[in-house]
Amino acid sequence: MVRRVQTIADYQFGRGTGEMIFPDGCEFTLSRTGRIRQVLHEGNRLATVRAENGRLTLGIEGALRLKEALPPPGYRVVINPEVAEFARAGKNAFARHVTAADTAIRGGDEVLVVGESDELLATGSAMMSGEEMLAFNYGVAVKVRQGR
Repeated sequence: MVRRVQTIADYQFGRGTGEMIFPDGCEFTLSRTGRIRQVLHEGNRLATVRAENGRLTLGIEGALRLKEALPPPGYRVVINPEVAEFARAGKNAFARHVTAADTAIRGGDEVLVVGESDELLATGSAMMSGEEMLAFNYGVAVKVRQGR
């Protein structure tokens, strides 16, 4: 099962990220039908596998591991320090507060919301592409799932 989630992570975030996010010894929560739902390591949720599309949504521990696996700007959305506490509290990040973003981000991608010194503030789902986040001055850029 570890190999399966590592392969999903490699597809979603890039080759080599799977082994860094999901080490050997992960535990799994399965659905009634036997599909992987959650991936845990030492009691911390690393990720959840979405039933509708099989992609990963990251927990804070998984986001920290992805941040270590990818150098900036990989899957990062940098927000203004004035609104960092809102992201930490789990509030959405708006395009007007984005100061930098990975231009490879597409709408729907799982992303890391970071401060200007690359500290992890939250994890969530991009609502627009990285280029749109920088170009637009309105709208939700990242729907924050979990703050740190």
